Amino acid sequence: MRRALHLAEQPIWMIPLILAWLSLFHAPLLSDGVSFDGRVVINEMSLTLMEEINMKENRMNSTPQFPQSLPQFPQSLWRASSEMPSFPALKEDHTTDVAIVGGGITGITTAYLLTKAGYKVTLLEAGELFVGTTGFTTAKITVQHGLIYHDLVTNFGEEAARLYYQSNKEALKWIIQTAEELKLSCGLTSEAAYLYADEGDEKTLKQLEDEFKAYTRIGLPGEWQDHISLPLRVGGAIKVPGQARFHPLQYLKGLLDVILEKGGVIYEHTMIGEQVDKDGGKLTLYTEQSKHKISCRHAVSASHFPFYDGGALYFARLHAERSYCLAIDPETDYEGGMYLSAGDPTRSLRAVEWNGKKLVIVGGDNHKTGQGICTHGHYENLEKFAGELLGIRGIPFRWSTQDLITLDRVPYIGKTAEDEEIYFATGFRKWGMTNGTLAARMIADGIQRQNNPYKELYDPSRFKARPSIKNFIVHNANVAKELVAGKVEIVHKKTQDLEPDQGAVVFHDGRRVGAYRDPEGKLHLVDRTCTHMGCETEWNNGDRSWDCPCHGSRYSYDGEVLEGPATVPLTRLEAEK
Repeated sequence: MRRALHLAEQPIWMIPLILAWLSLFHAPLLSDGVSFDGRVVINEMSLTLMEEINMKENRMNSTPQFPQSLPQFPQSLWRASSEMPSFPALKEDHTTDVAIVGGGITGITTAYLLTKAGYKVTLLEAGELFVGTTGFTTAKITVQHGLIYHDLVTNFGEEAARLYYQSNKEALKWIIQTAEELKLSCGLTSEAAYLYADEGDEKTLKQLEDEFKAYTRIGLPGEWQDHISLPLRVGGAIKVPGQARFHPLQYLKGLLDVILEKGGVIYEHTMIGEQVDKDGGKLTLYTEQSKHKISCRHAVSASHFPFYDGGALYFARLHAERSYCLAIDPETDYEGGMYLSAGDPTRSLRAVEWNGKKLVIVGGDNHKTGQGICTHGHYENLEKFAGELLGIRGIPFRWSTQDLITLDRVPYIGKTAEDEEIYFATGFRKWGMTNGTLAARMIADGIQRQNNPYKELYDPSRFKARPSIKNFIVHNANVAKELVAGKVEIVHKKTQDLEPDQGAVVFHDGRRVGAYRDPEGKLHLVDRTCTHMGCETEWNNGDRSWDCPCHGSRYSYDGEVLEGPATVPLTRLEAEK
């Protein structure tokens, strides 16, 4: 069954918005889900545009009751338990061999490898180090990346699936060896990883059985188990021994020490703009608004969403998902192991030591950025799950994170053009500890002109037809829907309706704007139109941020950029006096 949104039935002012977006696509590609014959075709799994608008309005006008056991504000356990180094902003033009944009695990590991190899390296971070995904991870170091290997065998072939496993296995070993060589106190602990299907979920159990068959075909040493040590009823599970967990920031601080010792330079609060000039073998990067320029021979985009597109259309080939974490003090003993559910909703568990206690990190409840329920509800879902499973004495931390996912679920790592010394690493699909490390190793090999056996598998310019075309259509049709829906949503709330520490879309001065009243009562207003491509951001109550449902940009309550692809803040508006 298909339902059509006929352009002839829409208000005249809406038609250019729809047509402008659809004109980005080639009509032949859209025949399965979207056609350019005067209508937008939506399959039976989709909602009509007005249904989506009504859902947005209901979410916006609802006022959830938050349980007192959850912390009032999000805070990452990793950041709270680390003394964070600080570095100056770039205040003049700068010359280096390698400019690395992004201060997470990929950027820092790349800088570590290249400074050790004798290169002059500069690391540039838009905000502070570790404020991106690396500082808000579950920090599992494993080759078990959910249900992935059966899909890889089906869509890429058995050899490619084997290479994916081997590359992540090597990254796991490299992290362990590096931590041991540097004698880092980073909580590195060997653990088995488990992927399980809930009892009664026959569809997921069949997928898990197919996954186990793929393990056998590519030589991944998994063990099938009918039961797990958790008090959960499962239909089956795959155990992978010899995996690990650690404290990611304590580990990366050890790498930073080596980078600085070897002459590496680090700048924080230095956002790099989209412009890159090329002159022979020289590249010139510019800080936002072209205040300063960075001259280099090699540039690395390790900034989560690429700072430079170069015609690769990353905004159309990546989508952003948010997920949530609680660090709980359990009432019952946790026997260890790193667990992940194969079905939905996703549930993840692992232990962590904090202040002499053994806490458990409970994660999951994924959703596309800007398109979830009231975001605090995701934390409540995790609290309910953890309480029923282990009991809860307390919840000292809660946090969320954002991950980018490619069309075929394999990261983009490498160069999009052989004649350009600009390297990319993105789309780690929630598995950044190994994928980010292997990306750094691959990029370091490329800069040093060393062969790498995984270059073709992760090539950013690839386009695998079977999953990619379908996902390209679905993702960008969803973007088009969000673009239009955000422009026509009905808003009833006024600024005077906001309580302290409450945000919402409000009707103010004759138009829809974003508003947040802070705990002291000060009102902050922004034009919530995303500065990337014009979608309307939505209020994320759990994290006090404005999130774009189209490509995943995120902004603080007062409009500052938290996550790309946007680089320009939201426009601040004058509040009433």
